[in-house]
Amino acid sequence: MAATVAVDNLNPKVLKCEYAVRGEIVIHAQRLQQQLQTQPGSLPFDEILYCNIGNPQSLGQQPVTFFREVLALCDHPDLLKKEEIKTLFSADSISRAKQILALIPGRATGAYSHSQGIKGLRDAIASGIASRDGFPANADDIFLTDGASPGVHLMMQLLIRNEKDGILVPIPQYPLYSASIALHGGSLVPYYLNESTGWGLEISDVKKQLEDARSRGIDVRALVVINPGNPTGQVLAEENQYDIVKFCKNEGLVLLADEVYQENIYADNKKFHSFKKIVRSLGYGEEDLPLVSYQSVSKGYYGECGKRGGYMEITGFSAPVREQIYKIASVNLCSNITGQILASLVMNPPKRLVMNHMLHTRQRKMESLHR
Repeated sequence: MAATVAVDNLNPKVLKCEYAVRGEIVIHAQRLQQQLQTQPGSLPFDEILYCNIGNPQSLGQQPVTFFREVLALCDHPDLLKKEEIKTLFSADSISRAKQILALIPGRATGAYSHSQGIKGLRDAIASGIASRDGFPANADDIFLTDGASPGVHLMMQLLIRNEKDGILVPIPQYPLYSASIALHGGSLVPYYLNESTGWGLEISDVKKQLEDARSRGIDVRALVVINPGNPTGQVLAEENQYDIVKFCKNEGLVLLADEVYQENIYADNKKFHSFKKIVRSLGYGEEDLPLVSYQSVSKGYYGECGKRGGYMEITGFSAPVREQIYKIASVNLCSNITGQILASLVMNPPKRLVMNHMLHTRQRKMESLHR
């Protein structure tokens, strides 16, 4: 009798999905790690460093003190009642933890939240976005997620109906995009970054790939832009971003802006500009261009990969479409509360003239030097 479940009768979309950063090399490394633990001295080395994916704390990076103090106090608020807390935690961390706990219904991090995330935390993130861009942001546009990846999957699930729906993706790319498109049954439409110009995005090439896909009957729904780039590290010029936004507007494409590396810029002559800022600078409003912007606590100088925090900001979608996005988000009830808190802290770090600011700034500079 044939097996009830076998590889040849699984969902073919799952079989087609590949995610190279956790492939055969990593599996082999894990076997070697197990061997080192069970048979010390059996290999010509005694440690394995996992450099296959950005995961800095596994390589010894220390977490930012302010973030961890606030998280500890929020997870165990009884600490705030103890007099000795003032000698163990900074005044700024204590103050911020109290502010955040006041925003959480029941003041319990172990309870479910609103499916978009805790409203007060979304307000804080919206404030951080507005401060960064110089344009207003709305908490109702923000969906807190377990890292950026679930937000990417949500939009692929929303946009892809069948294999005739395509998504424009940069090559080289982070494999999340090719994997998620395959998993949801769509078609990856590649556009190629130009190495000779510092891995720049050429609108002429994107247009050529778009027209070629359409000639093959593919309905291209969206354009993915990773800025700053992974794995290339490029930072798009502001003028290039204007061209990209205009291109998406003219071609009727959703712009999926992966901006999780916005704090990973170390060249003095480079500057990050969010696509939300570019869209608003062009005078485009809610009716002009659907835009999804992603941020994550796993990247930047914080590197809090295991906390699984992040958000997506959606603008330019009609009310009926937003209802469907909310419905998909509701299926998972909510993202984890620790990640939600951390996302709010990342977008609102300690302000100047506050005691904890000096330590936070020093740690931030040190983490930049380690990379």
